Amino acid sequence: MTKKEKFNKVAEILGKKFPSPKTELIYQTPFQLLVATVLAAQCTDKRVNMVTPTLFATYPDAQSMSRLSLEELKGYIKSINFFNNKAKNIFDLCKLLVQKHHGEVPQTLEELTALPGVGRKTAHVVMSNAFGKPVLAVDTHVFRVSNRLGLANAKNVLETEKQLMKYLTPELVGDFHHYLILHGRYTCKAQSPHCAACDLTTLCTYYKQNKSKLPAPKLARKKRA
Repeated sequence: MTKKEKFNKVAEILGKKFPSPKTELIYQTPFQLLVATVLAAQCTDKRVNMVTPTLFATYPDAQSMSRLSLEELKGYIKSINFFNNKAKNIFDLCKLLVQKHHGEVPQTLEELTALPGVGRKTAHVVMSNAFGKPVLAVDTHVFRVSNRLGLANAKNVLETEKQLMKYLTPELVGDFHHYLILHGRYTCKAQSPHCAACDLTTLCTYYKQNKSKLPAPKLARKKRA
C-alpha cells in the first residue's frame, strides 16, 4: 500500500465513523472561536464549553469584551487552566482587534499569529473552522495519532504538518484534521490507546510494532470465535 492509499483508507474509515466532523468547541463567530481556542490550550474543550456560553452571552464580540477589565475577565475564566496568562492574552488581543482590525478577526496566518496568545496551531484552527482555509492545525492528538499510524514520522508538530500536507488535498484537509483529533480523543489515547476497539489496526504502525503486548482488536476476536 502506498502512502497516498493509506491516507485515503484512513480517511474512508474515519469518515464513516465521524461523518461531518467539526470542532467540539462551542462558538457562533470567528471571534468566539478565537477566544475559545486560546482558552483550550492545555485544557479540555469540555471545560472551555462550561465557561464560554456565559462569557459570550454578555460579551459576544471584540468591542464588548475589550471593555472588560482584566480582573473581570479573569472572573469569567478562573476555572480554566492557566487562566491568569490566558486572561491577559485575551484582554490584549481584544484591544488589538479593535484598534487594528475594526473588531474583526483577520484571516491570514501572519496577522493571526501577531495577536497575543495566538500561535500557529490556534491560527490554523480559526482559519480552517471559521474561514474554510485549507490549513492543518496539529495539536497533541493530531501529532500522536498521525505518527502512530505511520502517516508521519516526525519529532515535532511543524514537521508533522509538513509531512501530512504532502498527501492531503485542499478539500480533505479540514475533515482529516478532525478525524485525527476525534480518533485520538476517544480511541487512540495517549496513555492507554484502545487498540482492541480500533478500526485502524491493519493500517497502524504502532499496533504492528506492539501487538504482542496489546489486546487483539474486537473484529479479530470475533473472527476467531
